[in-house]
Amino acid sequence: MPTMTIISCKIMQDEIIWILENDTGIEEIIVADNDNIGEFVEKLDKANIHYSTLPLGNISPISDESNKYTVLIYMMELGLHRNPKELKKKIYETVEILAPYSSGILLFYGLCGNVLGNIETDFAANSLSCPVHILKDNKERIVDDCIGATVGGTENYLKILKSVSDAGTYLFTPMYSRGWRELLDINSRLHGDPDKALKMMKKTHEMVGYKRVAKINTGLTYTENFDDAIKEFAEIFDFEILEFDNGNQKIFEDCYLKMKTEIKA
Repeated sequence: MPTMTIISCKIMQDEIIWILENDTGIEEIIVADNDNIGEFVEKLDKANIHYSTLPLGNISPISDESNKYTVLIYMMELGLHRNPKELKKKIYETVEILAPYSSGILLFYGLCGNVLGNIETDFAANSLSCPVHILKDNKERIVDDCIGATVGGTENYLKILKSVSDAGTYLFTPMYSRGWRELLDINSRLHGDPDKALKMMKKTHEMVGYKRVAKINTGLTYTENFDDAIKEFAEIFDFEILEFDNGNQKIFEDCYLKMKTEIKA
């Protein structure tokens, strides 16, 4: 039986957990051990999802003798988003590293600064040992980013963006409401001063015209205290709060099932 590998941004960990909870055909779940899995495995434990955590060196390569349908999860560092070229480099390297362990690789990423738009064709041209796919909407368009995936694709994303085009607006999913602090911590380490990093962020908001934060309800509750996190962000930056009920798991589910069907054919 095959192994599907999911390489994911930490922002989309809740959608992975939802898939794992709802696919009763999964016989084994492996989480590749690295510095990015702490919150993810805590959520798996709370959801009573059984899994193994293994370093890559202890994961067995694909074998025809295996009789389990396995999902292998590899979480990437959130801070890579600060540099799109470095993000692309790391994801491409990770795909090549994980290919021997995979019947197929599904990337829980979007275009992410227009650096991942050719990843499927690049690896197809390189004759990788397994197919590589990235999140797409129902018209086979790669989603722009994690928000685009969460709201169902390009058309819905553009409608939301148009509705808030009069002022700069952050769009926060539950995980994004936590992830911004991690990115701020990275900036704090770079500047050596948390207060300075926060002041620079506030100054950037003023220059660009950001005035609001919008809560994107996804229907998932794995990330706790979503409301509190939104309110805290709004209070820190003196932002208005909006709310959208456009979040769903359709793109994640469709892309997952498509890859599953392909590798089990």
